[in-house]
Amino acid sequence: MEFLKVAQAARQAAAELAPLSRAPKDRALRAIAEALVARSTEIIEANAEDVARARAQGTAEAQIDRLRLDERRVEAIAEAVRQVADLPDPVGEVLRGSTLPNGLELRQLRVPLGVIGIIYEGRPNVTVDAAALCLKSGNAVLLRGSSSAYQSNTVLVRVMQDALAGTEVPAAAVQLVPGQTRDSVKELMRARGLVDVLIPRGGASLINSVVEESTVPVIETGVGNCHVYVDADADLELAVGILVNAKAQRPSVCNAAETFLVHRDVAAAFVPAALKALAEAGVTVHGDARIAELGQVVPATDDDFYAEYLSLDIAAAVVDSLEDAVAHIRKYGSGHTDAIVTRSQAAARRFVALVDSAAVAVNASTRFTDGGEFGFGAEIGISTQKLHARGPMGLPELTSTKWVYTGEGHLRTS
Repeated sequence: MEFLKVAQAARQAAAELAPLSRAPKDRALRAIAEALVARSTEIIEANAEDVARARAQGTAEAQIDRLRLDERRVEAIAEAVRQVADLPDPVGEVLRGSTLPNGLELRQLRVPLGVIGIIYEGRPNVTVDAAALCLKSGNAVLLRGSSSAYQSNTVLVRVMQDALAGTEVPAAAVQLVPGQTRDSVKELMRARGLVDVLIPRGGASLINSVVEESTVPVIETGVGNCHVYVDADADLELAVGILVNAKAQRPSVCNAAETFLVHRDVAAAFVPAALKALAEAGVTVHGDARIAELGQVVPATDDDFYAEYLSLDIAAAVVDSLEDAVAHIRKYGSGHTDAIVTRSQAAARRFVALVDSAAVAVNASTRFTDGGEFGFGAEIGISTQKLHARGPMGLPELTSTKWVYTGEGHLRTS
């Protein structure tokens, strides 16, 4: 009953929020940013409880660092909200329009999705980022973060609701799903009719669980088994730089490379240089037998090629052709981002045509698959599915469309 009350309030809030113009939404976002900074002490104290509990439970320091908030990080979260306020409002944009032969004026407009549920792990900044993006695009949001950040998320949502109370945006447009057990997640996943779409953000197990168990439509995001393929006609020095950046610049994110493939014709020249550069960056290479002939590596298993390491590890293999590289990517990849390094325009065009991923990079690092890098501003995640949205999901991807046609007493006669 508690969840039902929250979901119904979100439904009503979505109806009130949808017709608002950009100005009141932007004012609400700026009020949230100011409140986050003004109440940073309260936020940090709540976060300290989560950090202390995580440390007592033996949580790895890397995860604790993702959980921790301090004054600088709270200010960064507030600044991200201000940046969302500065972005164009997608709602009301005319995508297509024409006057039909019978005189009817026809338009296709962007409209909010309605109520969006976000199920996510770890970082409490996602609580605010997701709320800001949903509000800007005219949607109400139900947030279900991990229990590890429960105190932080509770206070962050309270601060946002208090800020909204003085604006035209209803406070119920941002709500935390009540409860910390698995049952509260199930209630959100089964709330078809109250929740319009679910977006899971986290590891493969979380995303698969939501996709398989939800009756609410789901947009899959995030799992990234990304590849860098070094073609026979590649600039090898350029390829080494791209590979090291794709793997080591920030290995714990979904657009980091997890496998590199190299054409047999350049393997003898490329692999030793790549292994040296990767070793200097602290990367462990899990190579197939042909890679192992060219340098010191950990023997790769089939599981290594399926792995999303999210660490300083990478799988590697030698392939006989571009087509074999594509076949490898189709078998082991996750449809996130895959790159080719080549000086051949024909090879680049063929790779782009054959690789079925949300993003394909030509002579560039996989790390650029990101809403901010694409110039979209903030993003809610990176979709690896094919329906509705694919790739970095900015504000337009948090909308649907409606058709509006205007006549002068038009009647259909056939």
